[in-house]
Amino acid sequence: MTALRFVLLFFLISFSASAQKDYKLWLQYNEVNNAVLVSEYRNNLKGITVLGNSETIKIAEKELKAGFQDMLGIASEIKSDIKEENTLIIGSQSNLNAEIKKELQSDFGKINEEGFIIKSISFKNKKQIIISGKNDVAVLYGVFNFLRILQTNKSVKNLNIADSPKTNIRILNHWDNLDRTVERGYAGFSLWNWQKLPDFIDQRYIDYARANASIGINGTVLTNVNANALILTPQYLEKVEALANVFRPYGIKVYLTARFSAPMEIGNLNTADPKDAQVINWWKNKAAEIYKRIPDFGGFLVKANSEGQPGPQNYGRDHVDGANMLADAVAPFGGVIMWRAFVYSEHDANDRAKQAYAEFQPYDGKFKENVIVQVKNGAIDFQPREPFHPLFGAMPKTPLMMEFQITQEYLGFSTHLVFLPKLFQEVLESDTYQKGKGSTVAKVVDGTLYQNKLTGIAGVANIGNDLNWTGHPFAQANWYGFGRLAWNPYLDSETIADEWLRCTFSNHENVIKPVKKMMIDSREAVVNYMTPLGLHHIMDTGHHYGPGPWVSNLSRPEWNPTYYHKADKNGIGFDRSKKGTNATAQYSAEVEKLFDNVETCPEKDLLWFHHVSWDYKLKNGQTLWNGLALKYQEGVNQVAEMQNVWKKTEKYIDSERFNEVEMLLEIQYKEAKWWRDACLLYFQQFSGKELPKGVEKPTQTLEYFKSLKFPFAPGNG
Repeated sequence: MTALRFVLLFFLISFSASAQKDYKLWLQYNEVNNAVLVSEYRNNLKGITVLGNSETIKIAEKELKAGFQDMLGIASEIKSDIKEENTLIIGSQSNLNAEIKKELQSDFGKINEEGFIIKSISFKNKKQIIISGKNDVAVLYGVFNFLRILQTNKSVKNLNIADSPKTNIRILNHWDNLDRTVERGYAGFSLWNWQKLPDFIDQRYIDYARANASIGINGTVLTNVNANALILTPQYLEKVEALANVFRPYGIKVYLTARFSAPMEIGNLNTADPKDAQVINWWKNKAAEIYKRIPDFGGFLVKANSEGQPGPQNYGRDHVDGANMLADAVAPFGGVIMWRAFVYSEHDANDRAKQAYAEFQPYDGKFKENVIVQVKNGAIDFQPREPFHPLFGAMPKTPLMMEFQITQEYLGFSTHLVFLPKLFQEVLESDTYQKGKGSTVAKVVDGTLYQNKLTGIAGVANIGNDLNWTGHPFAQANWYGFGRLAWNPYLDSETIADEWLRCTFSNHENVIKPVKKMMIDSREAVVNYMTPLGLHHIMDTGHHYGPGPWVSNLSRPEWNPTYYHKADKNGIGFDRSKKGTNATAQYSAEVEKLFDNVETCPEKDLLWFHHVSWDYKLKNGQTLWNGLALKYQEGVNQVAEMQNVWKKTEKYIDSERFNEVEMLLEIQYKEAKWWRDACLLYFQQFSGKELPKGVEKPTQTLEYFKSLKFPFAPGNG
């Protein structure tokens, strides 16, 4: 072998090994390096006893064998009966020995159909660890959680865990088009290769299902909310069926987006009126056709009468008419309709932030029981920070489903490190006060505030066919964190960051402690260098890449950043108080009072609810202008600190991922400065004030920043 060929071969092997780490997400199963723990694990896990032989149980068995081999160097022998001490027993309730069932009787009373038990027990005077649940998918959830215990280097002595998901539907919304482009996707093309389906099953489909099952996600909407009716034709339903067959053993149901005009586009009808008998019958027949292929099909997600999408209002009907017509079509099969509340109209002179509430709140209690209304976390559109959506808590007779955006449409795409579980937690912990103090958004979403039976959380996926799935290694944490919070909306984002880091990178404290803090602080850093003090929607037009607070020439007023910040010589901010659009009145009395008064409004939301003078004194004594400028600078400084933190981890992280993150942080630092300089130069025209001490002076002119164009920014298809 020539020297050159040897070098090339070595490079390819090295690249393959490190690239594989990127592909494995949080399921690295790295070797446990703690000798004391290795000894404990080996002593307590001398074998695996598997009760049951379903496809799901076989997956759980395979996962355990891989985990034990990679983490502990144990090649476990699988047994079907319990003979030895210190074995791991896995099996659903129906497959358990009567004696073990009796031992776990009270534990089974603590879990729901998807919950699992991980418990140290004594069986015939022998110590064992049992993983069980009421069905095989629940057992699989338990197996992944048990492997996470090993991954995060926790003890397996005296285990006593009974855990259930707090929401029914834990789902990813893929905004994937049939041509494999992904709207607001920043990690390559769509995973779904429709051209090769149904006969070619890509390994990625299996690995995708595995990753989702490991964090308890139980549903996937395969297609964009800006829907294409072709997905409902037999040609495509055959392909959807193939994916459903792959996902089923992992506990994942498939859902599709229903284009409201489908009866006309693929059904040869001359209307899509939800009150028309032919239309009603068409949807019933279509539902029956789908369920014949896919008996566990989840149902439809619908975007109607929003941003040009067809809907019931085209025919003088309302959202209730449209949702209930579809609900009747899927009800005989146990299907659900997820009806999006993201509506706003160019014909409505109302403040855009008020429109969804005004349109949907009067429909409370009018939807069928298998309809759940999907509401974005804030009233505008997935901004770096928004107050919680006023609909949460305002529709006690209607199940409301949270919609988060995992993909970073407004947060720097996949080039910026932003740990979104911090944002998700902030929203979920927000108090609606609808039934007094403690009426949090989380309690609305999980059904406990109003005893709703149908519950759910959706996340707009950040997944593409990039090698590392999400474009940025740390963007994987947002997928992971979404799944964990969908399972339990009360989890702390620090706990999630800790888990993800240990599973993905290292258990070394020199990584965990500083990088966890970096992750937790990263969301606030982005808010600071993009939209501090309640500013919002000042991104450039269309692609939402980079700053564009000057944009004012779009055909619809509410598409223009100037609509949202309203900067003038007197000050800046959108007045949503009683003196302005009175959007604050859409909240409960306690929250309204807090937001409506400029003195009590949290400063993080100040410019969302108030138009404030440039000389207004903030709580730290700074004028608004100085405080705004210093926030922008603080954001830049925070990214510089993120770079310093990451540099110190080099000897603990594989070079491939270390270098990748280092380069991306450099992009983020440059773009944070771009945001700071462009925004401050623009707003300075109105304030007429000098930049305060401590804020770096821009090196480019405002005209330079205005001249930048990005015709091929990703995700804008």
